[in-house]
Amino acid sequence: MSSAMLVADAALPREGGANRPVVDVAVGVLIRPDGGFLLTSRPVGKVYAGYWEFPGGKLEAGEGVAQALHRELHEELGITIGPVMPWRVEMVDYPHALVRLNFCKVFNWMGDLQMREAQLFAWQQLPVQVAPVLPGTVPVLQWLADERGFKNATYLVAT
Repeated sequence: MSSAMLVADAALPREGGANRPVVDVAVGVLIRPDGGFLLTSRPVGKVYAGYWEFPGGKLEAGEGVAQALHRELHEELGITIGPVMPWRVEMVDYPHALVRLNFCKVFNWMGDLQMREAQLFAWQQLPVQVAPVLPGTVPVLQWLADERGFKNATYLVAT
């Protein structure tokens, strides 16, 4: 986990105040053999609609991260994923929620992508060509850049 919490839109008030509960989210970083990774847009009607992120969703009561990711990616994308590789955890303080993002790499899945929430999808390389990018997604792009040997932050998002 990062030493500092990422604060999104710091000037906005925090719904629920300082003692709000942490929302656990399972996030899939789907990576193809060519290194491309999947980003999806947030659906209309959700907070940050139209922003690009890695797909996933909230853990339900009694679910572990891998179980939630299997369920969420099937519900949202219509795919069945293979093994889940836990990768990194990032806390993000959004105005609407305090979120613990449990990022997992996924290299194998079955089925064709079906955008079941009318979201968009894009297979990306660094720098990503889609915008705007959700604040909680930016650290992941940096982690990918670090793993791939990019030393310059301009490799994250195309301008």
